[in-house]
Amino acid sequence: MMEQPATPTAANQLSNPTHHFCMRFSSTPRGARLARRLAAVRLDAWGYPYDTTAHTDVTLLVAELCTNAIQHGHVPGRDFRLDLKTLTPTTLRIEVTDTRAERLPVQTHDAPLAEHGRGLNIVAALATRWDWTYRPEGGPGKIVWAEYEASATSQSPAP
Repeated sequence: MMEQPATPTAANQLSNPTHHFCMRFSSTPRGARLARRLAAVRLDAWGYPYDTTAHTDVTLLVAELCTNAIQHGHVPGRDFRLDLKTLTPTTLRIEVTDTRAERLPVQTHDAPLAEHGRGLNIVAALATRWDWTYRPEGGPGKIVWAEYEASATSQSPAP
């Protein structure tokens, strides 16, 4: 059984996010790893220290979305883009843009012990909400995004 978001929704864009990090990365495992590491550094600088649940959760969301971009959204010679921003003091938004619009994100529930195919289940479990949309500028590909609401307990040290 497969489940996917009902309809692509437009990405909510803030005119002036408090913090914003945007960079293109090569569509390789090395690019995904670098994206995760740079996001972790930014989160720490923005007041989400390394040892907090919020930092761990958002870093994992970045890792899963970037990995999906290189595994399912890869076109040879094309990069993926990571946008990480704060929408409010407690809401973080992760957007990963790839260049394949024909391969849409699908959350599966078939094989909980499978070696692959559980990334969007992790995203759905950690994110307050997630979805995808076609690129608004009309370029090839799509944006998969997730929002994370950091609570007071998620900003305290991770267990």
